[in-house]
Amino acid sequence: MERKMEENTVSDVDAGREAGGEDALVGNVNKLIVSPPGYSGTPRKGHLVFDACFESGNLGRVDYISEFEFDLFIRPDTCNPRFRVWFNFTVENVRETQRVIFNVVNFSKTKSLYRDGMSPVVKSTSRPKWQRLPAKNVYYYRCPDHRRNYVMSFAFCFDREDDVYQFAYCYPYTYSRLQHYLATLERRNLPYLQREQLGLSVQQRRLDLLTITNSGRCLNFCAWISLSPTIQPPQDKKHNTKSIL
Repeated sequence: MERKMEENTVSDVDAGREAGGEDALVGNVNKLIVSPPGYSGTPRKGHLVFDACFESGNLGRVDYISEFEFDLFIRPDTCNPRFRVWFNFTVENVRETQRVIFNVVNFSKTKSLYRDGMSPVVKSTSRPKWQRLPAKNVYYYRCPDHRRNYVMSFAFCFDREDDVYQFAYCYPYTYSRLQHYLATLERRNLPYLQREQLGLSVQQRRLDLLTITNSGRCLNFCAWISLSPTIQPPQDKKHNTKSIL
């Protein structure tokens, strides 16, 4: 297999494979060009370029299986190497009408809403609004070829050569977006809201404590914790998504 990218990144990926595969992943892929085995020269249209070097990005390794299939390895959470769920990456240099299957091969969860109709989201430069992939194109299963890890496979057809496509586990909500929202609330000087810095994360990012009061009642919660809504399967129309707050 020939995979071209910045020289230092190639060395990191190869060293990671020798040191134990996905468990040794360090850093996200950075404009990784995935070419067929034995190919040399300038990348052609259809030699996909993967990137996850952006906020909330996660993709540590890509293996070329065939012209139509790629194995993707996601990196674990910070300080929790056994937890591997989130992915978010871009793909470019595609060929019009190119059909692919992406296999995310090292999920750590035994149960997933992907089994109940949820599907990854996708957008592109010409269509910047997130859309869910058709659930019929998504499969979640346990695979003996990958240490019996859980694998999520999805099929996709690229339709615009000049677009950069982005795929994610679900709708991303970045730390920067959260901080911008909290700063906006703080500038409004709301009488029932107080924002304080509780501390710093392992990566030296601000951790916020919000105090919300109403008619003598007080609710404290930490804004740095991922407070996410319950995700219901798309087919289940009997339930509405409810926030845990």
